Amino acid sequence: MHFEFGISTHCLSKTPLPEALEMLAPLTEVVEVMDDGMHYLENAEPLLSFEFEYFLHAPSRGVNLASQLEPIRKASVEVTKECFEIAGEVGATVIVHPGYYAWEAERKQAESRFATSLEELRIAAEECQTDFFIENMGNWPHFFLKCPDELPLIDEQGFVLDTGHAHLNGCLNEFLEFPIDHFHLHDNKGIEDTHSAIGEGTIDFGPVIEAIANNDGMPIIEVDSLEGVMKSIEALKTMKSA
Repeated sequence: MHFEFGISTHCLSKTPLPEALEMLAPLTEVVEVMDDGMHYLENAEPLLSFEFEYFLHAPSRGVNLASQLEPIRKASVEVTKECFEIAGEVGATVIVHPGYYAWEAERKQAESRFATSLEELRIAAEECQTDFFIENMGNWPHFFLKCPDELPLIDEQGFVLDTGHAHLNGCLNEFLEFPIDHFHLHDNKGIEDTHSAIGEGTIDFGPVIEAIANNDGMPIIEVDSLEGVMKSIEALKTMKSA
């Protein structure tokens, strides 16, 4: 069994992006940049000094593509479009969160708002010559795409399976039955979204490794420390050779 893996800059979120990329260079040829916080991208310049294959994780803090407040929804689309523009410059695919609703009674309206945002983003992605995938969410109230029965909401747009998020909702194996375009790999004990190293939680990664081998999606190690990355790399090597 063979597959390459990438690493998310999430593990170095407190390190300036150019330094973080320098530190990841000996470990992988594929990097997913968390376009948020200290790694927020105002332009493509920090990425052009390296020869990575890039994925960009669009800003998610303060962004809600399903907002009932139209100015916020529109602004969220615009922020995501800005990420698309940078992605187009570096040949990257973008990872997007599906949004949330504030009150249960607003769910249907929020679904409609998300559908509108999705259509606007498809147009923007085509204009920027990029593509985007949508990620499943953790066990946070009122977020979309927590379980496989919500996959119709993304209307056949590319899908990112986040193993830790799926585990929190008790539906990882169910998600593995669907086509997957991209993987976020991290572990937890089924209670909190700890982004722990692979092997430090209670996820059975055997079926995940099999799904990676049977899909074209890139597996990205998305843990909370560089030490966790190294532990995850060793765990993946062991699983692949088993």
